Amino acid sequence: MEKAKILLVDDEPDIREFLCYNLKKEGFEVLSAQNGKEAIKLVIQEKPDLIIMDVMMPEMDGIEACEEIRKIPEFQNILIAFLTARGEDYSQIAGFEAGGDDYIAKPIKPKVLISRINALLKRRKLEKPKKKEKEEERKEIVIDREKYLVIINNKELNLPKKEFELLAMLESKPGRVFTREEIYDFVWGDDVVVGDRTIDVHIRKLREKIGEKHIVTIKGVGYKFVN
Repeated sequence: MEKAKILLVDDEPDIREFLCYNLKKEGFEVLSAQNGKEAIKLVIQEKPDLIIMDVMMPEMDGIEACEEIRKIPEFQNILIAFLTARGEDYSQIAGFEAGGDDYIAKPIKPKVLISRINALLKRRKLEKPKKKEKEEERKEIVIDREKYLVIINNKELNLPKKEFELLAMLESKPGRVFTREEIYDFVWGDDVVVGDRTIDVHIRKLREKIGEKHIVTIKGVGYKFVN
């Protein structure tokens, strides 16, 4: 079975060399670029299956590059995963809003990265194409991230910080299943020890406030947001 073609975008040569080596060792075809502008050119020329892209880069960063790639009809559904340093909180939301499919914190062990890549490729293979709809016209929930405010059916709702961050993460990519590990990493971070039921409690509180139908449990995996 032919392995996927991956474009690795990072401005640090050592990281590119290290990750390229490990990806090629797994049988992937690997291309590399040092900034967003180079990445866009390679995407058009080579049509990779997956782009792994750093956020902070000179000339054009990963968020900008992702937005530009998504503007090209042919590449609206190409897999894009952001690879960046921990602790850049809302760059994660910005990444998902720009059209990213995943957010991988570095440093990351090669085996873990390979596992995430395979999961992304498998997820895309199982996804069925969906017809585009004018979602904004039928949206019941609007999130104002600058004001930490949620508007539901034209009514304002103030949420505690963790509940807001959890809802904002899920809503940033409607229909995408966020794993429990991804939620823990984004909302609480590695430095905070929380109990196994923490996410469940916050999900229950959110459902009480915004309605049961918007947050769907995917048993054994995580949660997704639906409008």
